[in-house]
Amino acid sequence: MNCASKNDSNPESKTHYRTPALSELQRLIWRRGGSDSHVDRVWPNLYLGDAWAARSKTVLQELGITHILNAADGPYNINTGARYYRDLPVEYYGVQAFDDTSFDMSIFFQDAADFMHKALKTGKGKVFVHCAMGLSRSATLVLAYLMIHENLTLVEALRAVDSHRGICPNTGFLSQLRALDIRLNNERNGFPAL
Repeated sequence: MNCASKNDSNPESKTHYRTPALSELQRLIWRRGGSDSHVDRVWPNLYLGDAWAARSKTVLQELGITHILNAADGPYNINTGARYYRDLPVEYYGVQAFDDTSFDMSIFFQDAADFMHKALKTGKGKVFVHCAMGLSRSATLVLAYLMIHENLTLVEALRAVDSHRGICPNTGFLSQLRALDIRLNNERNGFPAL
């Protein structure tokens, strides 16, 4: 496999990194390493979870959550919305996404990553990202954040998140993350964007 090793955070090693094929990326997530609880901390002050945790204001308060990103917003998904949290001191961002391989999640990558980044860079922000099960839609947006703002490769992001929570982005989302990884890798290496 042409993947960077787990400890390769050195920029020199990223010049030799090649985005793995979709089948290799799927093998990485099939090795499930993390938890399957309702909510897990997957990065400093960044939590990933399911609808049960999203609806538990007590859990969110205990964790000190300041920002909520619902990757399954809307009446046909997890319809919490900003009004649901009006009695909590949280900032809400909703993405009306469907866990379908043909759904284009990539149109939300930058805005969702920027929402998480803005919250986390304050030092006091704690972000909870969720969908129905906390495995596919929300995990995809967290992975995109780690790639865009934390400069991780897709392989590094998958390993970082999966070591804390078992995730499983659908193949369509994984393909979109793969395209993002290729673009970011090209930019890191000074190649023009395609």
